Amino acid sequence: MNVQVGQPAPDFTATAVVNGQFEQLKLSSYRGKNVVLFFWPLDFTFVCPTEIVAFNDAVAKFTERNTVVLGASIDSQFTHLAWQNTPRTAGGLGKVNFPMIADLTHEISRNYGVLLEGAGVAARGLFLIDSKGVLQHMLINNLPLGRSVDEALRIVDALLHFEKHGEVCPANWKPGEKSMKPSTDGSKSYFAEWGKK
Repeated sequence: MNVQVGQPAPDFTATAVVNGQFEQLKLSSYRGKNVVLFFWPLDFTFVCPTEIVAFNDAVAKFTERNTVVLGASIDSQFTHLAWQNTPRTAGGLGKVNFPMIADLTHEISRNYGVLLEGAGVAARGLFLIDSKGVLQHMLINNLPLGRSVDEALRIVDALLHFEKHGEVCPANWKPGEKSMKPSTDGSKSYFAEWGKK
């Protein structure tokens, strides 16, 4: 399956670790909320815990934006739980406040186009799915390159701004900055000010 922005995000059902328990999770059950779905290569590794902890520390910021964070790797739910039960000082995670999805069959990773078949792990994919289940943003990093949680929040803000105001967000846009009406007149108005900088 080739995942594309502007198309429905591939639905899935999987076991996840949620608040220290194993639960069945279905992506489409989150309709009405935006979803940030991110993949990491493997539990108990190097860059991965820094990303998971960074997303975990920002869960409240995503929640304020009507956005759920979901994380996934090809590891089992048992490995996810063991990683959460390992202290951060020993490379563990501690308590994680978002579901950690087990993708043992690699089907979810494959459907989202992040599975590195030869290595048998997922690349660092990040997907923003809107409240209707449509994929609005995707970013895929190779294994050595960690992602920016601040950028993920900025992209959520841009989507929310567009949905509320119908205006598009230029490069490096942040909440409170000028956006643009997607029309000839709207762009002229924006560029008239932009060109003075």
